[in-house]
Amino acid sequence: MTQFALFATLLIVVVAAFILPPLWLGLRAPKARADRKTANLAIFRDQLAELEREKAEGSLADGDFEQARQELQRRLLDEVEPAASESATASHAPSRKTAIALLLLLPILGLTGYSILGNPQALDPEQTAPKPQMTQEQIEGMVAKLAERLKANPDDPKGWLMLARSYKSMGRYAEAVEAFDKAEAVVNEEPDLLAAYAETIAMAAGKGLKGKPTQLVEKALKLDPKHAHSLFLAGAAAMERGDSKQGIAYWEALLPQVEPGSDIDQMLRSGIDKMKAGK
Repeated sequence: MTQFALFATLLIVVVAAFILPPLWLGLRAPKARADRKTANLAIFRDQLAELEREKAEGSLADGDFEQARQELQRRLLDEVEPAASESATASHAPSRKTAIALLLLLPILGLTGYSILGNPQALDPEQTAPKPQMTQEQIEGMVAKLAERLKANPDDPKGWLMLARSYKSMGRYAEAVEAFDKAEAVVNEEPDLLAAYAETIAMAAGKGLKGKPTQLVEKALKLDPKHAHSLFLAGAAAMERGDSKQGIAYWEALLPQVEPGSDIDQMLRSGIDKMKAGK
């Protein structure tokens, strides 16, 4: 916040330094015009000196000299008079009220614009500080506390579901199956949960998807026939029991839902080809 305030203040000072003096003091004749006038006078003097030199050498008659000198004077007046006119129109009376108003409005408008278009929370170090990463020990401690709370209050299916997901993510599949069992009232309503439950049982037992996992997957597909995770597991279960026709049907139904050329797309197509070849 302090660094932003200093930078914003410096920016306002720089902008004010360019805008306020002309308003406070009135405009001055541009320096470029004064430089042009000085250059014209120098050229006039050089050309007049050249005419005088030629007259002294006798190469320029008196009448010609006088005519050339008058022409130089006329050209000089043509240059000087417009410049003087422009300088007069460029100046104006100071506008100090406008200068004061701008000085007050610059920081207000800047802060208002930043609050609308910017990200004010980025000015708060507490908001921008990186969040501390939880250690594995802390995660395990939280899961253990949840398990203890559910033992004391077992009539909490959503709590058991949270515990089941936690155990599954930690690779503790047998404990995850037990927790899913106690959350079955909630699990039976969601295809995502049914597929996760079936997958967890298969991982815990190490015997594939036969039996209850297949029943859970079929229940999920009754709730949502296009459920991607369940279609995948159903195709894998069909392959396990040698039902290539059913396996092909499940995985071909899944193909439109995956990104073409992705790893899962290639794996599904390879499996479909193998099942077709095994007919």
